[in-house]
Amino acid sequence: MAIRKLLLLLKPVDLYPFLETDGVSLIKNHQVLQYLESRCKVHRDAITFCQEILNKKPVEWKPIARNDLSHPIRDVDMVITVGGDGTLLHASHFIDDSVPVLGVNSDPTQAHEVEELSDQFDASRSTGHLCAATVENFEQVLDDILFGRVVPSKVSRISVKLNSEPLLSHALNDILISHPCPAAVSKFSFKIKNKDGDTNPKTVNCRSSGLRVCTAAGSTAAMLSAGGFLMPMLSRDLQFMVREPISPVPTLSQMHSAFKPDQSLEVNWYSDHGTIYIDGCQVNYNVQLGDTIEISSDAPVLNVFLSQGFTQIRSRY
Repeated sequence: MAIRKLLLLLKPVDLYPFLETDGVSLIKNHQVLQYLESRCKVHRDAITFCQEILNKKPVEWKPIARNDLSHPIRDVDMVITVGGDGTLLHASHFIDDSVPVLGVNSDPTQAHEVEELSDQFDASRSTGHLCAATVENFEQVLDDILFGRVVPSKVSRISVKLNSEPLLSHALNDILISHPCPAAVSKFSFKIKNKDGDTNPKTVNCRSSGLRVCTAAGSTAAMLSAGGFLMPMLSRDLQFMVREPISPVPTLSQMHSAFKPDQSLEVNWYSDHGTIYIDGCQVNYNVQLGDTIEISSDAPVLNVFLSQGFTQIRSRY
């Protein structure tokens, strides 16, 4: 398909509106202030650069701020996000499997900056796992796409049903089911079901701080921080982990494992209150005592242009 009509989705330019109030900076540490101002400038410059490149190409494009996106994205051939993984995640909730997306990491972490400032504060910038381009290679990556030299990868997403009703949002990274108060205990049980109707004979009963389920793309995010394992980027499997289970607990393999595309995870919720968080704080749904939640990879894939080699198996999974 020829790509001629593009949507440029932009992370807000005013990244840190709290930097000044009535002309007075709220940040007193000079190094922190310089760092935050630098991040704003680098991001603004990246937006300007991408727009200048697009103006040279045989495409029609229009920009939109991330915070102004409220309807499904239609009638475009591709979406380009300028920001980081968060901006691409936000876009994914408005894109089906018919529109490919390219992420531009507008503010990559600078190794020398992190090393220089590590004793003062965390100087990490954007990670950009899902972003195939930066300002350094944006024009080349864009040309490769426009001339059909590369194709997008089909990245799995998570489908969630609440009491048999499908939720409208699909998770690109992960979902977390927990009490809305992070200090509260969640009570639930779960079991793995096969699509032919058979279930794993073992129901796992839990009291914990919640349950997280991630895609392969999300295995580099919160799941990995919690001790999970990296998954091949194009895997359709889903990984789950019970967060902070209260003793006595079932075996480790029951607390943390994966299930296949021909399976789903059925969760029965036994707390008065609960919330399904989709891709962090992007989208959430309330659950209550007695609700059933079904989790599977039966969601439209997201077509993402990934950096070279990113789809290779990188783990012990």
